[in-house]
Amino acid sequence: MINTTKDTMKEVDTLEVTTLMDNYVDVLLRNSPGVRRPPLAIGGDIPADALLAEHGLSLLLTVKKGDASHTILFDCGYTNIGVPHNMDLLGINPKDIEAIVLSHGHMDHTGSLYPVMAAIGRQTPVIVHPDAFISPRFFGLDDGRKIKFPQTLKKEEMLAAGINIIENKSPYLLAEDMILITGEVERVTNFEKGLPNATFEREGKSEFDPILDDQAIAVNVKGKGLVVISGCAHAGIVNTIIYAKKITGVDTVYGVLGGFHLSGPIFEPIIEETIREFKKMDPKLITPMHCTGWNAIVRFSEEFPSSFALNSVGTKVTFG
Repeated sequence: MINTTKDTMKEVDTLEVTTLMDNYVDVLLRNSPGVRRPPLAIGGDIPADALLAEHGLSLLLTVKKGDASHTILFDCGYTNIGVPHNMDLLGINPKDIEAIVLSHGHMDHTGSLYPVMAAIGRQTPVIVHPDAFISPRFFGLDDGRKIKFPQTLKKEEMLAAGINIIENKSPYLLAEDMILITGEVERVTNFEKGLPNATFEREGKSEFDPILDDQAIAVNVKGKGLVVISGCAHAGIVNTIIYAKKITGVDTVYGVLGGFHLSGPIFEPIIEETIREFKKMDPKLITPMHCTGWNAIVRFSEEFPSSFALNSVGTKVTFG
């Protein structure tokens, strides 16, 4: 695990991304090239239990290069129930997880951290931006009220639980330099302005919360290009892709997955501009998740019919 430069990140032969938690589950979706759905039945029997969906995100990433294979967890969903439950149903062994990366400190990405760590059963690094520990944080409503985010990440509690916290703002490499964490994302577009009604308190004063802890993951797949995986993309999904290209030196964007945060009246006005920027990059697989929003998902499906894939809990996407 070292800070990255363009010269140190390695290509991978394959990348697998399995959705352990998302806002949506549909057991009737069909397989498509590179996208595999969980089976409706096992051994001829439909399971009595079901995969759970919640307003959260959790993705299991496995990279392979030659004989080397590494698995990390990106985000932990909303509740402390959903991700462990789905891992069990999908037959995923938590002991295979080598590190956990948190995209940011909001509750819908951190909920199952403690039970997952307990299931891993050994000290495992958790990579997080220092601002993920900011509290209190607030979300402003249209009527002027401020509602408070729960503080699900408390550094003292994590340290007391024996969690190996790695606080980092810069690009960072994992898995023998095959998985890149972007760190704090540069914000360069003129239309992605963050969450304007997000605030936090510091020394008793309210300040705008730019959610600088927002970070993503990038993997360079051999012969394909860059796969960019976002949590909520509070920095802007286009900003995130631009920054991933900059710090990796890889110009070809092969896949974009994760939350694009284009939901609701604040963000829906930038859907079309976001789509125009995606058309310039021309990813071969686009899988919007979580906070992207229904209207944005529909527009992506219309504008990218050959590269769009509807996500669902249990879906495994393979690159390479």
